[in-house]
Amino acid sequence: MESDFLTPEECAEVDMALLSSKEKFSARLAIYALRVLKQVAGETGLPVTEVSNQQVMDWVRNDESIQQSIQVDASFELFFTNLVVASLRPLRQIAVEAGGAIEQLTVKQVVAWFEKDAKIRRE
Repeated sequence: MESDFLTPEECAEVDMALLSSKEKFSARLAIYALRVLKQVAGETGLPVTEVSNQQVMDWVRNDESIQQSIQVDASFELFFTNLVVASLRPLRQIAVEAGGAIEQLTVKQVVAWFEKDAKIRRE
């Protein structure tokens, strides 16, 4: 994991999207959560949809780059875990609409879904 959470390419993809600041934050969070969930799933051998809150929290607790860049305490671990787990909701929806598994989603698909969702909300 990068201390910036997203790669420059991922940031550029989100920045080009026609989204409000809040929507861009949500898209960035979903992209980051997708990476974390895939990593936890890979370590546990579970599908992304079966990764537990505790497994995400353990990952947060043990991730060296988080430990180096952020003062981690129990309340942060819970907050961060909840953010990652909450991102499963839109990721599930994106996967269903894409006709595939969450594990196969791309950054472009995530950003496109947030753009479509934002357009629908504005209409």
